[in-house]
Amino acid sequence: MISQTAPTKRNAIVLLSGGLDSTTVLAIAKAEGFRVHALTFSYGQRHEGEIAAARAIAECFGVERHIVAQIDLRTFGGSALTSDIPVPKERSRENIGEGIPVTYVPARNTIFLSFALAWAETLPATDIFIGVNALDYSGYPDCRPEFIDAFQKMANLATRIGTEGEANIKIHTPLLHLSKAQIIARGIELGIDYGMTLSCYDPAPAGESCGICDACLLRLKGFSDNNISDPLVYAVKKQDADCSDKTW
Repeated sequence: MISQTAPTKRNAIVLLSGGLDSTTVLAIAKAEGFRVHALTFSYGQRHEGEIAAARAIAECFGVERHIVAQIDLRTFGGSALTSDIPVPKERSRENIGEGIPVTYVPARNTIFLSFALAWAETLPATDIFIGVNALDYSGYPDCRPEFIDAFQKMANLATRIGTEGEANIKIHTPLLHLSKAQIIARGIELGIDYGMTLSCYDPAPAGESCGICDACLLRLKGFSDNNISDPLVYAVKKQDADCSDKTW
């Protein structure tokens, strides 16, 4: 499935949500020859179907180990993904990229990367992969390069492996400056079956993606820009993100 370069003989942790971006990152890490350990979070998210997707993806890619960490961010709430707050639907491209939406989960990537850092110290590993993106994204502050740079500096100050090890901890962000279309194109080159993934913030009870939340719209446009169909089933599908619409 994945064309692989010569093994690096190094462990790496990949944050795997079960979505399109994190699956592409996992494939990239495998292709670069890392021994991949996948880390998924059950954090009280309304789209918990992504956990089952992550398990299937981890098995398909033959990762060394897959951990599903249990934390409950519903304790704090403050997000449409962890509280009884409506998920925004049918927003324009401009609105999606403007401001911080209610789907932002407070400090989520800081928490996730901290868990990955703890696991990295015990493996050991100095490479952590995360699928953050600063182009086609929903305006989350913890997806920006400034955040990643700051966390990496902190990681090398706050850990034994960072202060005593022979190599520095590196946070890999291979998708950071790619559009959704470019991410999908890269994944297809690597042989990813995107039908395994789940991106929707508010899936239907039967599991179909809604087709009209920010995540679905960005995903659909990425496939449309590649002139291919998204293999997922949608409850409501805005025709390939309606690329004829001036808002997209």
